[in-house]
Amino acid sequence: MRMRLLQLAAAFLMLVSVSPAASAEPCRDETFRSARYIVCTFDPAKDDLRLYWRGPDGSPLRTFDGLAQVLEERGRTLVFAMNGGMYETDLSPVGLHIENGRMLSKADTKTVTGRPSQVPNFYKKPNGVFYLGEGGAGVLETGRFLAQRPKARFATQSGPMLVIDGAIHPAFIVKSKDFKPRNGVGVSDDGKVQLVMTRGRVSFYEFARFFRDGLGTQNALFLDGGSAPGLYAPELRRNDPPSHGGYGPIIAVVE
Repeated sequence: MRMRLLQLAAAFLMLVSVSPAASAEPCRDETFRSARYIVCTFDPAKDDLRLYWRGPDGSPLRTFDGLAQVLEERGRTLVFAMNGGMYETDLSPVGLHIENGRMLSKADTKTVTGRPSQVPNFYKKPNGVFYLGEGGAGVLETGRFLAQRPKARFATQSGPMLVIDGAIHPAFIVKSKDFKPRNGVGVSDDGKVQLVMTRGRVSFYEFARFFRDGLGTQNALFLDGGSAPGLYAPELRRNDPPSHGGYGPIIAVVE
């Protein structure tokens, strides 16, 4: 009887010890320099990360529910989603967009000049590309991406870059008062993809500091800001509706 009780106790302890890992969720809250963030971490070697824009009929998916429905019809499940970059009024991507190895929108290398406040965020160079391919995930400045041509199965261009090889974008103002909701993506040294959304409002500089000093990502890309960022994370009870009539590119994790 004593032996049986010991065996049951050992089994219970083992169950308790593995339960947190087994039930670990990809998204967590973090605070850095008084600002709060939602950080969702995925491993491209294990998690099925993809980019979406249009449905089977060629029309933009527009919402996370629209994407979930298309996936359900294919026998797949939407696990996570985030708006994946800037888009035009017709919801077409601003700049490069690659899905399943097909380039659906070309890279935008245009230069826009003027006072910083007059230059749209996308054109605050350097801008960059987040990509997923045979070698894992990465974030590269647009010129380097086009020169190196990594084998990207999925890619989205946005801007500005937040962190470039460990350096914060030179145009960012340390004590800027331009506080807005923002979302972005970085890839850590171990290859994990860090998708981040602010809880509240931060400046570009503080957002970049979080990626570099809080998460340790050497390259990170701004995706969008203002009222545009959206998140689908069932464990957080988040299924954010779009504020501009729909989303353009969507970064998603599917099962």
